[in-house]
Amino acid sequence: MKYRNLGHSGLKVSEIALGSWLTYGESTEKQTAIECIDEAYNLGVNFFDTANVYNRGQAELVVGEALKKYPRDSYVLATKVYFPMSDGPNDRGLSRKHIMEQCDASLKRLGVDYVDLYQCHRYDENAPLEETLRALDDLAAQGKILYAGVSEWSAAQITHAKAIEDKRNLRPIVSNQPIYNMLVRYIEKEVIPTSEANGMGQIVFSPLAQGILTGKYKPGQQAPADSRAANEKINRFIKGYLNDDVLNGVQKLDNIAKSIDANLAQLAIAWILRQPNVSSAIVGASKVSQVRENVKAVDVELTDDVMKEIDVVLKEIDGFVPAW
Repeated sequence: MKYRNLGHSGLKVSEIALGSWLTYGESTEKQTAIECIDEAYNLGVNFFDTANVYNRGQAELVVGEALKKYPRDSYVLATKVYFPMSDGPNDRGLSRKHIMEQCDASLKRLGVDYVDLYQCHRYDENAPLEETLRALDDLAAQGKILYAGVSEWSAAQITHAKAIEDKRNLRPIVSNQPIYNMLVRYIEKEVIPTSEANGMGQIVFSPLAQGILTGKYKPGQQAPADSRAANEKINRFIKGYLNDDVLNGVQKLDNIAKSIDANLAQLAIAWILRQPNVSSAIVGASKVSQVRENVKAVDVELTDDVMKEIDVVLKEIDGFVPAW
C-alpha cells in the first residue's frame, strides 16, 4: 500500500480507502462485510469511510464491530453528517444541534471515543455556514473529531468556508469527498484548483462508476444477475450509465487495461490517483476478492502514451454520460 497526506494536513491515509455506501448494513451480509474490512486492513488499507445515514446507522455498527479488534491508532476512521436520520425537523442538516447530536450517536455506534475525519455530507443552505464551522471546531476542541471535511461542496462554497475560517481563526477543513471517475469529471475545472489552493485534498467516491468501469456490463446484454445493476434496492445510481455508447467506450478502456497487464478497475483507479490533489479513492466491496484486486491499482503506472489512449476514448464517451 502507498499513503498520501490528507490535503495539506499531516494525516497519512492509504491511497485506497474502503467505503460502506450501499453495501454494509444493507445489501452485504455482516460477516462478508467484516471479512472485506479485515482483508483491506491486512493489505495496508488504513482508511475506512462510512456515514450515519448509510442504512440509518447500520453501516456504522458493522464498521465499528469489524475494526474494534485493531489498535485504534492503526486506522483512520471517517463518517459524515447531514442527511435526515428521522422525520424530526431538527434531525437533519448542518445545524449545531444536529451536528453535535449526530456526532455523539456515530461515536456510540462505531464504538470509539473519536473519529479521525468528520464530514459534512452535503452543503446546507438552511444553516448559517459559520454555525456549522464553529460546531465542527468545537467538536475538534472536545477531542471527538481530529479533522473536519466536506462532501460534494462547490468551489464557491469551499471558498466561503475558508474565508470564515480565516476570519474566526477556526481549524481548517482538510478534505472534500466528491464523485470522481473516468466518466464524471466535473471537479477538475474548479473544485480541484480551489481545494488545492486552500489546502484540501479530494477523497473521491464511485471511482468505478458504480461498477461500470469494471467491464462487467456489456453493450447489448442484460446486466449480470449478481450485479449492482440487477439489484432493485441499490441500482438507482447506475441506470444512467447503462447505454451502449458508454459501454462501447468502456470496452475500449478494457482493451487498454489488458495491454498493460491490468484489469479495467485497476486502470480506472490508477487514472484517478494520477491526480496529486486526490488523497484517496474510496472503493466499495461485497467480496474479499474485489478488495484484493482493487488494492493492486496503487502499483499500476500509466505512461504518457497510455494516458493519450485513454484521453481519446474519454473524449468519445463525453456527452453520453449523465450529469451527476
